[in-house]
Amino acid sequence: MTFEDAIGPELIVNVYDPITKMSGVVVVDNTALGPGKGGVRMVPDLTTEEVFGLARAMTWKNALAGIPFGGAKSGINAHGTNHHKAELVKAFASKIAHLVPDIYIPGPDMNMGELDMASIANVIGTPKAATGKPADMGGLPHELGSTGYGVFLSTQVALEYAKMPIEGATVAIEGFGNVGTFAAKFLTERGARVIAVSDSKGTAYLESGLDYETLMNVKKEKGTVTAYPGASVLEAAQLFSLKCDVLIPGARPNVIHVGNVRQVKARIIVEAANIPMKPEIEHDLSKKGVLIIPDFVANAGGVISSYVEFIGGTEKEMFSMVKEKITANTRLVLERSGGGNLREAALEIAEERVISAMEKRANRKLK
Repeated sequence: MTFEDAIGPELIVNVYDPITKMSGVVVVDNTALGPGKGGVRMVPDLTTEEVFGLARAMTWKNALAGIPFGGAKSGINAHGTNHHKAELVKAFASKIAHLVPDIYIPGPDMNMGELDMASIANVIGTPKAATGKPADMGGLPHELGSTGYGVFLSTQVALEYAKMPIEGATVAIEGFGNVGTFAAKFLTERGARVIAVSDSKGTAYLESGLDYETLMNVKKEKGTVTAYPGASVLEAAQLFSLKCDVLIPGARPNVIHVGNVRQVKARIIVEAANIPMKPEIEHDLSKKGVLIIPDFVANAGGVISSYVEFIGGTEKEMFSMVKEKITANTRLVLERSGGGNLREAALEIAEERVISAMEKRANRKLK
């Protein structure tokens, strides 16, 4: 299958190690703005087509974020629970060392964490070989909350645009992992009322609002937000039909679909998860007046954090840059769209930036 178009991909590298039986792939989509940045995932059904799609998404995300990274992605074809995971990661790192970090910079993705990034950096021999490393290696792990903080900032800008005060705004959040917890934290600190949170066990709903610290304690001690004292327990999918000002899908893809889109009552949707609904579903909701902040606008805090780590910045500098860029880019997309189809507007801006960089690179080569 061919993927080529005017943007990329520039490079597809399949790797294999006969000793560990590691097989993997790297897709570098476009490097006009800088080295290709994108995570490594470990899944047993990895395909080049999937990795290319993710690499292209990173091209747009990094361009819109306004950081000097291109788009790339990679993967190892194995179960994330593989007993030989450490050996597979080391083998993968050795096979891609000639690309890193000048052409490709890995980061954590599905079933890959900070220790795996540390292993990649150690094998290749430079801390710049991966982002998302442990703090003691100069890393800025995503556990600091960069993505959730960015989602909060996008939500704040969307509420301002809709002329709705953040104080008292009702919010429903799908997922209470790294992104959902930090989004809830920052929103409640600003006075928003988080009325519902879901995890794999169901949805905790309390019209008067869920206390953040209590939620964290309940999740830690009971293993689920549904144990929140006094909250109604709903099915996880019922969260999407709750009446609220802001809905934040923050876990799985395609959770808003043809079967439940008519039940959505939120006035604003901020996409913390990747592809929580297909573009045609977004379009239908937009026509009904729902303001939707697309995923690669709202959840870019993680890749901005990766850039700050790459240049040796601090945690404080990371949060400052996330605030500056997420706020500015959300406003820019809202202004360009006029409150209409924000995904189209965001893609237009990202594509303009990439094409401009490609033209400048071509002109430099001609001189």
